[in-house]
Amino acid sequence: MVGPKRRKLGEMLLEAGLLTPEQLEALLAEQKISRRRLGQILVEKGLLSETQLVSLLEEQLQIPQVNLYSRTIDPEVATSIPRNMAERYRVVPFEKEARVLRLAMADPLNLAALDDVAAYTGMEVEPFITAPSAITHVINQYYGLKESLESSAAERQERSREAERPQQLKARVEEAPIVKVVDALIERAAGEGASDIHLEPTGEGLRIRLRIDGMLHDLMAPPKDTQQLIISRIKIMADMDIAERRRPQDGNITLKSGPAGNKEINLRVSTMPTIHGEKVVIRILDKTRIVLPLSKLGFSDQNYRLLRRLLMNPSGMILVTGPTGCGKTTTLYSILHYLNRPEDNIITVEDPVEYRLDGINQVQVNPRINLTFASALRSILRQDPNIIMVGEIRDLETARIATQAALTGHLVLSTLHTNSAASAITRLMDMGVERYFITAALVGVVAQRLIRKLCPHCSMPQPLSPEEQLLYRHLFAVDPPEALFRGTGCKYCNQSGYRGRTSIQELMVLNREMHSLILAGATAQQLQEKAVAQGMITLVQSGRHFLEKGVTTLEEVVRAVFSSVFDSETASYAPVPCLEANGRERQVD
Repeated sequence: MVGPKRRKLGEMLLEAGLLTPEQLEALLAEQKISRRRLGQILVEKGLLSETQLVSLLEEQLQIPQVNLYSRTIDPEVATSIPRNMAERYRVVPFEKEARVLRLAMADPLNLAALDDVAAYTGMEVEPFITAPSAITHVINQYYGLKESLESSAAERQERSREAERPQQLKARVEEAPIVKVVDALIERAAGEGASDIHLEPTGEGLRIRLRIDGMLHDLMAPPKDTQQLIISRIKIMADMDIAERRRPQDGNITLKSGPAGNKEINLRVSTMPTIHGEKVVIRILDKTRIVLPLSKLGFSDQNYRLLRRLLMNPSGMILVTGPTGCGKTTTLYSILHYLNRPEDNIITVEDPVEYRLDGINQVQVNPRINLTFASALRSILRQDPNIIMVGEIRDLETARIATQAALTGHLVLSTLHTNSAASAITRLMDMGVERYFITAALVGVVAQRLIRKLCPHCSMPQPLSPEEQLLYRHLFAVDPPEALFRGTGCKYCNQSGYRGRTSIQELMVLNREMHSLILAGATAQQLQEKAVAQGMITLVQSGRHFLEKGVTTLEEVVRAVFSSVFDSETASYAPVPCLEANGRERQVD
């Protein structure tokens, strides 16, 4: 299996320039004392990432590697050996073909592990190298749910779940095993920093995915006959009607989380009927993540000073713009937290109320009783407010009432779905708001996007490919640096290379020159050019700042700011809009 003249790992590290001879000598001395493997010591000290170590071991041992994080594994295959065997040997079966079982191993030279797995399964075992953290990840994901479900398998009857009466179904979903499964799912999602849990019925069963840092990641699929039990348990927790499966429903759950149970998590639950059953999305509203200090939102020093200056206005309207999921609500909540003083009366109207804020009066929109943004705003103006937050300006009536409120001594905060700060102004015009109202009421517009941050544990500078150098020049109209940071993947980021998110912004402040352009009917492009000429940092420039600081990657900036993204299959870039230094938009080929 392994050649007799296998190269030593230390020699390979020296040849690759990853270690100096002095470092290697010190590490070998430590290895002799601790009797641990050299690779384990290197990873623990941060000298190598798990991904780098696995690649070196693949070359050294001539045993292929497998990335368990990017594979969809059949639960029956993953759990074909007992959990205690998987944990003892740090192994996971990931694929079965005829009489061959492919086994991911943290230590592929462990012959005892290979022999025991072969004896237990009665199959020929083929070893593959993988990261130890990936082994732990798969064991926790696949065995945890399997064990919870097996404990109730004997009690499950063969009758159709759809035919059960609501009272019977409610009694069964409150049994301990299903409760544990749902609680473990929510606990894991919250622990991994997920923003949403998706439970999607398919023809084969229930698909479970977590949205982490804006990207969806698959979890183990539970057995199909538990689909209705899991969904019904969530509906009971959210105080929904479990007998109603034909109409969408909304609900809320409040849980205590954390080791001491002292962390409160709010869950917003939404169900929707599909052809295969009810789809459920759970939005996780963690106060520690949604109400951040204003200084932690990613604003540049210049934009942070400008925003605080705008918030000192006793009246006027400030808009936060961007597409769905770009963090507008988080920004508004952070602003409200910053402005929340005992001497001010703050009232919000939201759809829905994302999180309950102490000291602030929050109103939930309810169209069924005609409590809309516009009707709520009229009532709010009779409540002697100092600061008003409108969740979103969706129509002309809401826009007019909000601008009139800003003109009559109130500070109004709201959001719009536009791609840039300048286009927020033209959107208000398109809605029918008079230009003189806009110039009199609007004091500033923030446009923002969310970008994933590089994992601090595995990011390192790497040279740019020729394609990336060309793209960099097209986007920023300057020569690229010799290297940019990238994440290689490690146990802290689930091998993604990213951990956490931050925002990039452009902040447009309206002054007399901007007012003149608006009154003259200027286009969004003309307003953008004037703002850039006056010193506005654009989204592109903000992205470049984070890129060169080693906070994110070129691909993330492209994904966040532009409509077209890098095609990894063809290694090419589609045409994307680019702002030159003067703010004019051009097409990049």
